Amino acid sequence: MQNHKWVFITGLHRSGTSILYRCILEHPQISGFRNTNSPEDEGQHLQSVFPTAWELGGPGYFGFNPKSHLTETSDLITDSNIAKLIDEWSPFLDTSRPYLLEKSPPTLVRTRFFQKVFPNSYFISITRHPVVTALATKKMAKKRRTLSTLIAHWFHCHDLFHSDAKYLKKACEIHYEDFVKEPNRTLLKIFDFLDLQPIDTSLEIKTGINDKYLNLWKTLSQHLFFRYYIARLRRRFANKCSEYNYKMP
Repeated sequence: MQNHKWVFITGLHRSGTSILYRCILEHPQISGFRNTNSPEDEGQHLQSVFPTAWELGGPGYFGFNPKSHLTETSDLITDSNIAKLIDEWSPFLDTSRPYLLEKSPPTLVRTRFFQKVFPNSYFISITRHPVVTALATKKMAKKRRTLSTLIAHWFHCHDLFHSDAKYLKKACEIHYEDFVKEPNRTLLKIFDFLDLQPIDTSLEIKTGINDKYLNLWKTLSQHLFFRYYIARLRRRFANKCSEYNYKMP
């Protein structure tokens, strides 16, 4: 499998990685994990070489754990571990297809690691508004994860990704907001990046989901007990949002 073209979808929990994964997996030249009985068919749950997001603090926090960030210098990169990873992943993949697809949130901070393990790798990063991502993640995160922590985690992980991206040979970035608005146009960009004949998706891509979370944010900002907290968050993260071409709502 080291000779295959590996495609890694990177993005935090609730960033749109799952629906993007399913759309790309429709391509006849691509095989990926499906019907594995693991959460969201993520490769992180189908191996024992590196720790999962839940082992490192869970959604909205795992990136703060130093063990999350893996590069080409990781002690985990050994011949035996590479062989183990291939042995654990291969039963779930159709290796007769030239492209193999994987997506797991921690991959966002492990791109250099996977490029070393699988030299012919492609990385597709999907980014969603940090406030929306934080609100969507809060209900699945471990208890007492504040909005401040969840938003800070978003920036921490994406800063790490962009720091690592300059070492990547093949990387493509897309925005969730663009994808749900014009999914086939986004897929055209992705398949062109992969040197594959483009296909349109047959899946329904829901729009307007961000609005639900932005309306919740607005409600909190007007609430007697939360408005000052939301105001502090706006002041703290406004400049960082601008760095990623988002506006703090």
